[in-house]
Amino acid sequence: MGELAQTLQNADAPMDSPAPQIHLPHWLQAIVASAGGMGLFLIAFLDSSVLTFPVINDLLLIDLSIEFPARMPYYAAMATLGSVAGCSFLYYLARKGGEAMFRKHAGARAERVRAWINRHGFLSILVTALLPPPTPFKAFVIAAGALEMPFSKFALGLLAARGFRFFAEGFLAVRYGEQGTQFLLTHKLEVSGIALAVVLALYLAGKALFRQPSDS
Repeated sequence: MGELAQTLQNADAPMDSPAPQIHLPHWLQAIVASAGGMGLFLIAFLDSSVLTFPVINDLLLIDLSIEFPARMPYYAAMATLGSVAGCSFLYYLARKGGEAMFRKHAGARAERVRAWINRHGFLSILVTALLPPPTPFKAFVIAAGALEMPFSKFALGLLAARGFRFFAEGFLAVRYGEQGTQFLLTHKLEVSGIALAVVLALYLAGKALFRQPSDS
């Protein structure tokens, strides 16, 4: 994990900075306000593909879950599916763009990202999809496409991580309301660390469970 931590360095802002404000174009605000879950899907798709709206999808999910608690699973599912769809779109763009696109987006981190994807493809997607901004998640998505990581492995890691993240946020929002939301947004590193530990434990347990017995 030390190499991955080094790969994720040089972030633009501290992880425990105050909760950010929502800054969306007016047309997107109107869509989200009127469309609910479909609005979340759209924001998640755009954020995971061609645009960047750091933590806005998380904040919208939390606000909607507090306002309409019974719909939380639907909101979390739509955010998850939108993120998976957006990342899949970016993945296929990277497969066509290849090495040039990867190096343009990864920059100085290109070789470290490449090494991690080549050695720990599934784990790389699982880890970076769980962590909050400013983790350079898109660099790993583009690397997965450019280096032709199997799409099934890519999609499974992404679905597991983003699903865990969004459903956990929705649960905390419903259970604890604004207090839970404030804690979540001001302690992103701690919360992400706990989530990461849980998912990694499940991953390692599953890997051990389904490991083929070695020939004697």
